[in-house]
Amino acid sequence: MEKVTLPGLAEKKRRGEKITMLTAYDLPLARLLDEAGVDLILVGDSLGMVALGYPSTVPVTMEEMLHHAKAVRRGVKRALLVGDMPFMSFNLSRKETVRNAGRFMKEAGCDAVKVEAGQGSPASLAAAAAIRAAGIPVLGHIGLTPQTAGLLGGFKVQGRSARQAKQFVAAALQLEKARCFGVVMECVPSELAALITRRLSIPTIGIGAGPACDGQVLVTQDLLGLGRAFKPRFARAFAHLDRTILKAIAQFRREVESGAFPSREEGFSMPPAELRKLRRGGVK
Repeated sequence: MEKVTLPGLAEKKRRGEKITMLTAYDLPLARLLDEAGVDLILVGDSLGMVALGYPSTVPVTMEEMLHHAKAVRRGVKRALLVGDMPFMSFNLSRKETVRNAGRFMKEAGCDAVKVEAGQGSPASLAAAAAIRAAGIPVLGHIGLTPQTAGLLGGFKVQGRSARQAKQFVAAALQLEKARCFGVVMECVPSELAALITRRLSIPTIGIGAGPACDGQVLVTQDLLGLGRAFKPRFARAFAHLDRTILKAIAQFRREVESGAFPSREEGFSMPPAELRKLRRGGVK
């Protein structure tokens, strides 16, 4: 399979071919996603909740994001790798914003960055434009934005009122004007996502935004049925690996305790001559 490119993603939209995107935070999973042919791999700040045990994405730092992005990069050859700009990494100053985005490219080897733009806050839109003006590809993110979920009343569907829906349409168009290569739409009504998808010439990628988007993204651990007790209604589990893993670990514990593991065949032996020398030396 050929390397995924930005023109290639745009062409997929033009041809009506769906785009796939999943999250990864380490090399083994990144390698599997890449081999499976996923188009985009996102090193999401969701790692704060999924991998680091934080109560939200807010505590995640640039250093943590870069650490995980570097690991993911080592496992990715084909997919387009996107680094998620964490909270307060892109809304302090233009200089700091561009510097942080550049670190994802220079230090972690990402192909692009993602910026949460919510309902189109001027600061977030300016940040996306500044990053793109510096020559760094940007993926916008509107709708429910976890970094600012507190301002939105929690993890709730956004854009259900006509007034708010208009704000999201305007935000999406502004991200397109800022030359973002695509827009993630999270937890917005299917009708609104379909409208925005029709209006934009750049791809839309939905998560809880219905089937009309140009592509779909999920947190991979949700897809695999791993780890989290709470699952959003849109996070379909295509497997239940938590059960498989728990069963395997329990069997390991039982077999160690009973002496069934390891077997003789799962160990190593000294050459007979060397063993005889050892014993002649008084070691038994």
